[in-house]
Amino acid sequence: MEEKWTIYAKRADFNGIGKKYGIDPVTARVIRNRDIVGDDAIEKYLHGSMQDTHAPELMKDMDKGCGIMAEKIREGKKIRIVSDYDVDGIMSNYILFKGLMEAGADVSYEIPDRLTDGYGINTRIIEDAKLDGIDTIITCDNGIAAFEAVELAKSYGMTVIVTDHHEVPYDINDDGTRSYRLVPADAVIDIKQQDCNYPFKDICGAGVAYKFIRRLYELMNKPWEDEDKYIEMLGLATVCDIMSLTDENRIYVKRALDIIKETENIGLKALLSVNGLLNRKITAYDFGFVLGPCFNATGRLESAKVGLSLLLSTDEAYAMEEAEKIKSINADRKSMTEEGTKRAIEIVEKDYKNDIILVIYVPKLHESLAGIVAGRIKEKYYKPTLLFTDGEGGILKGSGRSIEGYNMFDELNTLREYFLKMGGHEMAAGFSIERDKLDDLRQKLNANQKLTKEDLTYKVHIDVAMPFSYISPKLINELEMLEPYGKDNPKALFGQGNLSVVRLRFMGKDNQFGRITLQDESGFRVDAVDFRINNFIESIKLWFGEQECDKMLRGQPNNIKINVAYHPELNYYNGNTYIQIRPDRYQKSEGEKNERH
Repeated sequence: MEEKWTIYAKRADFNGIGKKYGIDPVTARVIRNRDIVGDDAIEKYLHGSMQDTHAPELMKDMDKGCGIMAEKIREGKKIRIVSDYDVDGIMSNYILFKGLMEAGADVSYEIPDRLTDGYGINTRIIEDAKLDGIDTIITCDNGIAAFEAVELAKSYGMTVIVTDHHEVPYDINDDGTRSYRLVPADAVIDIKQQDCNYPFKDICGAGVAYKFIRRLYELMNKPWEDEDKYIEMLGLATVCDIMSLTDENRIYVKRALDIIKETENIGLKALLSVNGLLNRKITAYDFGFVLGPCFNATGRLESAKVGLSLLLSTDEAYAMEEAEKIKSINADRKSMTEEGTKRAIEIVEKDYKNDIILVIYVPKLHESLAGIVAGRIKEKYYKPTLLFTDGEGGILKGSGRSIEGYNMFDELNTLREYFLKMGGHEMAAGFSIERDKLDDLRQKLNANQKLTKEDLTYKVHIDVAMPFSYISPKLINELEMLEPYGKDNPKALFGQGNLSVVRLRFMGKDNQFGRITLQDESGFRVDAVDFRINNFIESIKLWFGEQECDKMLRGQPNNIKINVAYHPELNYYNGNTYIQIRPDRYQKSEGEKNERH
């Protein structure tokens, strides 16, 4: 994978901003690099509160949908929620179920099975609802493209409210313009609609569900007694659905991280406990890579209803038992993912390494893991990746993950005739296809692509070229004000070049980690703790040869010179505090070659 390191060169009065907000000019520079400009934006970024979030009624059809729901509750009609099976789907279902139930609704829920149903509401779910005497269906995190299911529900006389956040389906006209198609629901609440005036277009399905319940309570004159109600679930869904951590999303996630350690939800507390997260600071990383995958794993390998049942649990012993079960399911998912990724890499290396758009068929991979493995392959090769595996009846099912500059949904939409089903957005998609069309699809996608070498080069954006000697405990603590980190608000990345490697000490039971002592040109030293030490050693061998690598490993003088992109951090040991860095990536030093932008 080609890499290009660039250093931000955006301008502002960093000293003035620092003085005004009591922060270091380096911190002010990082904030400017996130395009946070002006006093109001900086104040909201640093100190935004729930009062800075947007009014639910700004969404198209919000008042219409809530009005319908309020009437159905008053009439005692049977209501059913239908969600997706991922973290966002589980959390949005929970918010709607609890919110509607506490509003007095006769409400039940359904979650499609990933393998037998596929994504979103379908005709089987509608038929079951009819048998159960359901009057009203409300979707969450799905429904915007469910034409067949919604039409069937309407033919049975049901009321349908769609709440979603995905792209609205469209047809491409002969002149290249788009004609958008809306499902025939009684109310369609989706911020991606062209005529929806909601000012922030990047909230998740749980965000739409949360806004729905807030507005419903306002219209029903019901008090909202707890400002933090459902915030842990909303924050978790926002991070796990990889939403932009800007605007109100940042406020929700920040608040969720503040309060989750004291959550009153018995199931969520049990999951924190079994993952060793009680009584410690919870970060967006924990949301995205510890808690979230546990919920996702239930929908992938068993049923997402297991995850929702955990959240709805009122018995602590049962919750702990279920949390352990979910953790075990996630461990199985991890193992299967590693094996699937290994097989996919072998296939790419053998047959498709020169393709720009990777279209891979991995036999017998659990289809629920296709998206995760596609993401791993995309990260390794930095190429748009479509990964297929076996479905039923000779049909292949798959998921795609894209890179910046390649709108996967638009590109696949131009070849819609190849797919039995296809949906998604710019960076990801899900689809099914007949086996004999796969090779043609691969050839077409590669023939149609217009990606340049620049597009296929992974960009490393360094916030500040900051010497190690400038790092202080005060600055490190101050940088925590910029959390939570995630999409559109990455962790601040610093860089220093032309560094010598003084020594490397192995750490861990199997020497799988390393502590690297780096020295700059002035003689200032700092330790870098690397949890991918074997990758570092292989890079040193590639860049400088076996002999220089051996010298480094023996702690002898050597001719190794590298650049490092890093995060500063504090190490607490034996009652003392030490500054160290966590390397993000390395580069062979060849003088000042990094561009500014």
